Amino acid sequence: MDSKAFTKVQSTVLIAIVAIAAVAGGAGYVLWRANLPLPEDIRIGVCAGIDGPAGKDVWQAAILAAEQVNAAGGVLGRNFSIVAEDDGSGTLPVDIAVATNALTKLITVDEADFVITATGIVTYITAFQDICADHEKIYFTVGGGFDEFTQRVLDDYDRYKYYFRLWPTNQSTLANSILGDLLTLRDYTGFNKVAYLFNDGTQPRDLEAKLKSSLPSNGFEIVYAGFFPSQTTDFTSYFAAIEASGAEILLPGIITKASISFVKEWYTRQSPCVIWGSAWLIGAQDSNFWELTEGKCESVSFSGAPVLSGYPLTNKTVPTAEAYLERWGYKIPNTPSVATYDVVRFILPDAIKRAETTETDAVIKALETTNVETSIARHFVFTSSHDVFVGKAGTNQPAEDYLLVMIFQWQNGQQVPICPREIMEEVGVVYKFPSWEGPWGDRQAAG
Repeated sequence: MDSKAFTKVQSTVLIAIVAIAAVAGGAGYVLWRANLPLPEDIRIGVCAGIDGPAGKDVWQAAILAAEQVNAAGGVLGRNFSIVAEDDGSGTLPVDIAVATNALTKLITVDEADFVITATGIVTYITAFQDICADHEKIYFTVGGGFDEFTQRVLDDYDRYKYYFRLWPTNQSTLANSILGDLLTLRDYTGFNKVAYLFNDGTQPRDLEAKLKSSLPSNGFEIVYAGFFPSQTTDFTSYFAAIEASGAEILLPGIITKASISFVKEWYTRQSPCVIWGSAWLIGAQDSNFWELTEGKCESVSFSGAPVLSGYPLTNKTVPTAEAYLERWGYKIPNTPSVATYDVVRFILPDAIKRAETTETDAVIKALETTNVETSIARHFVFTSSHDVFVGKAGTNQPAEDYLLVMIFQWQNGQQVPICPREIMEEVGVVYKFPSWEGPWGDRQAAG
């Protein structure tokens, strides 16, 4: 890798600074800049599983955005510097002590002015909220959709006003989105027998409760509901039970690299159901997923940001993907990485400029009135609970004008948009069925 981008060679005088500290196994990393970070730099801290691929992508997205901000003259005459700590989430089992020590070091030793974390672990995020509240640091998340995270802002604003969620949408909005996306899929297929298989945990259990309420009342039959431990890599028994249930639609919720073995198992056994990953199938967002699954992800559907397929939702969507590819030389960034890029490149600079200061309360007030174009939204807006605002179809707030979560499908090695239907038709593609026998009969495509 380019030594300017990621090195563990300590230097205090030249291009890269890497401060390695044994804090519960965490390691510190600091953004390369053309010269030494000046005291007046605005320091943005990233706390993620940086030694793993997902956290590394988030870290690289922050670096790219900061470099672009600095090249454009900085913010209020000051440059951005990125400092980072590994929270240990890139490897299992996770340890909350490692995570909280990493975040504390990011604030107290690395002296981050603002914090970004990339984890969906509930205990991590609630602990991070408290640490950032104690230190009065504005804190952005690009993982974790639990409703309670932003509810804390409403319940105790003075303590938790520092927290802002960038991605994903909250669990209630996600459940509504899954319902809407399933209705679209039913239009394509006529299917209504649903199975879901989720990583076990607080958030998936909460989502299940919401789906149990919404799906049957809209004509869907839940024929199988399963949860699996995070360490699972063999899904044979789960698929056997799903197939025995007569499921036509399989809704996975997989946040680990087990998505690779999950998809390969589905393909190899030619399971007679379609995979509709509108909850979590994070691995499928990876532009290398086709190679990682040996092409066995053909016709697998999954959710993500428009940047994945190169659909120009905003004026910044395609340039972001191109810049990431040029800077790092491989792959299109996944959705959490794009959300990280957007907060460093667009959202935070906009708020600081309007506040005309980096003083915390002033920036919070500016963030609360954010309305800025980003890579993932034509109008990125926060709600009163500091959640990301999602447009609602059928109102005077068109969904495509705000944060838009799209459904993509792997077709011939490409990620193509298949939902919303209007975008699928605009792009000129159709929804494709698996190539083997199933409830779709002899149909090859729909839509």
